[in-house]
Amino acid sequence: MKILVLGGSRFLGKTFVDEALKRNHEVTIFNRGIQSPGIKDVEILTGNRFGNLKALQNRYWDAVLDTSGFIPYTVQNTTNLLRDQVQHYTFISSISVYKDWIKENLDENYPVLEMSMEEANQLSMDADGPIYQYYGHFKALCEQIAEKNMPGRVLNIRAGQLIGPNDYTDRVPYWVNRIAKGGKVLVPGNPNRRVQIIDNKDLANWILNMEEKLSAGTFNATGPDYPLTKKEFVDACIKVTGSNADVVWAEEQFLLDRKVAPWTEMPLWVPENSPLSSESVEPWKGAFSINVDKAIQSGLSFRPIEDSITDIYEWEKTRHLTEDEWQAGMQADREKELLNLLANN
Repeated sequence: MKILVLGGSRFLGKTFVDEALKRNHEVTIFNRGIQSPGIKDVEILTGNRFGNLKALQNRYWDAVLDTSGFIPYTVQNTTNLLRDQVQHYTFISSISVYKDWIKENLDENYPVLEMSMEEANQLSMDADGPIYQYYGHFKALCEQIAEKNMPGRVLNIRAGQLIGPNDYTDRVPYWVNRIAKGGKVLVPGNPNRRVQIIDNKDLANWILNMEEKLSAGTFNATGPDYPLTKKEFVDACIKVTGSNADVVWAEEQFLLDRKVAPWTEMPLWVPENSPLSSESVEPWKGAFSINVDKAIQSGLSFRPIEDSITDIYEWEKTRHLTEDEWQAGMQADREKELLNLLANN
């Protein structure tokens, strides 16, 4: 197949390109010209989705993977241009499109966030503005735009938390790195609560399988295909890193009373007994129970969690970030302060 990747230089895009080349597909990457080291044997087209799409004109591909679509008008422009030039379009969306995660085991029919194109355009006029607070709204609208412009030819992937080397969110790398350091480690919430994560290699392989069959539709894509508890995740990190970590579980209310930020300061933690924010009425109990049966039935499979953590740990050893450079996770002084409070309770 001839495959066009919009983005392709980071994380999922890079992993997808590597796998596509292994399968002898012909890959073209379109982005602003910033490439990952080691990318080779691909055609590079330079432009940007905010107006310069000239390099895509009068070209034809079997399939497109859109890893970078987020601002609705850029997806509008791209799909308008490509609809007569491609057979199939995969859009990487997010489980953040859902109006909430209150319901457990929610599937692809659960209501999504709504926003008009006019409102989205107004909000995204300033690319340096607070646009990421509308991430779910924008992604939901992008899904609708792609389907409208290419009816019946769009594969919408509502991805959960991706993991693996090159994960620039630092959410899972924070836990691997912190647990590897050992000592007393503050871990939030209920040890028996599920977590959902998916290795980007598993996702890339499945997307390629779906593209090769020109399969369309909307799919939740997170994992694994068995209940993985937070304790099992932490234990796997300890095992892989050979750590002497002494895990200290902090109850939800203790953390909320001290203004610990879910998901950012404590990655993979969403309160299960308290509303996520003052705007919420109920706790988001469904946060780690997204239904992925549809994707599994379509062939999505999962490698062992230990394999994923091993890959992340090996990659993490090549990085030398200062504490302020981490995109997620708790700083050492703050963790020490909370551990002392717990010890003295």
